[in-house]
Amino acid sequence: MRLLLPILCLALACGPATPPAGESETGETRTAFGAASGVTRAGGQGAQPRVIPLQALSGDVEILFGDPDTPGEAFVMRIRELPGTKIPLHTHPVDEHLTVVQGTFYFAVGETWESEALKEMRSGAYAFVPKGTTMFGYAPEGAIVQVHGVGPFHIHWRDGLKLLDDAGGSGPFRFRKGERVRTPRGRGTIRQGYASGTLVQYEIEGEGGNLFMADEVEVARW
Repeated sequence: MRLLLPILCLALACGPATPPAGESETGETRTAFGAASGVTRAGGQGAQPRVIPLQALSGDVEILFGDPDTPGEAFVMRIRELPGTKIPLHTHPVDEHLTVVQGTFYFAVGETWESEALKEMRSGAYAFVPKGTTMFGYAPEGAIVQVHGVGPFHIHWRDGLKLLDDAGGSGPFRFRKGERVRTPRGRGTIRQGYASGTLVQYEIEGEGGNLFMADEVEVARW
């Protein structure tokens, strides 16, 4: 969420430092698979009144209020999950309140990533996850989820997280950035790869410019 989230060791903050008032800031994050394109801030700062409509996200994480990285500070943010995103097993050190605001998201708690355990959350559905709970998720057709809580909203990936960029892209990845591939969702070019335990996915830019995720077993060279 969207994922995702970046992180990498085992704990990592979800957002960048607060930018000066009136400015927006974009930085890389790894809140979840498919969430490495950046963090943006919407609306004003502090306790100013504001209305922020739901719209297409320019990045993958949009912070609406507060700072997720600040201990004791309330925050609200929206996370874009690309079609096909599978969110690995992870925990947070604080309670998480999650609401689906667009699309359908599948969510579960447990120590093993099992598709059978996933519960459907349509737009408007809410989930509460106590701190320290191991969870995972899936967005087959993409979704936007809104998360609120009290920082620090760090992520602990149970099985770690590796990127295709890391160590020259070696390790669990069979493909490289820039390779042209075909998938069940169509043809495209690999932009990034994510691996956590046995879960390996690629972020792919389709021929029409659309972004989506694909499991490694679904990807073939074009």
